[in-house]
Amino acid sequence: MPDRTVPAFAVRLLQVLILVAVWWTADTLVRWAGVPLPGGVVGLFAVLVLLLAGWLPLHRIDQGAQWLLADMLVFFIPAVVAMVRYQELLKSEGLKLAAVIVLGNACVMLATALTVEWIARRRRTRQGRGSVA
Repeated sequence: MPDRTVPAFAVRLLQVLILVAVWWTADTLVRWAGVPLPGGVVGLFAVLVLLLAGWLPLHRIDQGAQWLLADMLVFFIPAVVAMVRYQELLKSEGLKLAAVIVLGNACVMLATALTVEWIARRRRTRQGRGSVA
């Protein structure tokens, strides 16, 4: 009987394609509807909804997401090239840009922490109710 296991690379590629398809669909809908939000944000929310609803099991995208996160630095190379091209802007507005980056990251971390804490409390509450009943 032949071995029918799928190579890890193929699994990761398929999972990345699933994530890209969700992003592309969200981006297309945002552009079509004229919603003033980035397609990536709507796509991320769509993935969250799909995961929470159980329509997209985590094991269908986890390896692809891990690969994207592990190689995320590659996606920032264009930003570094832009910094080299706009040195004068950085000299005049660099401090303001740095403040926006730091404050923006702090807001994202705070929102993430509060969301994780809220979800953890909900899970503890649900588990507490389940053990009593």
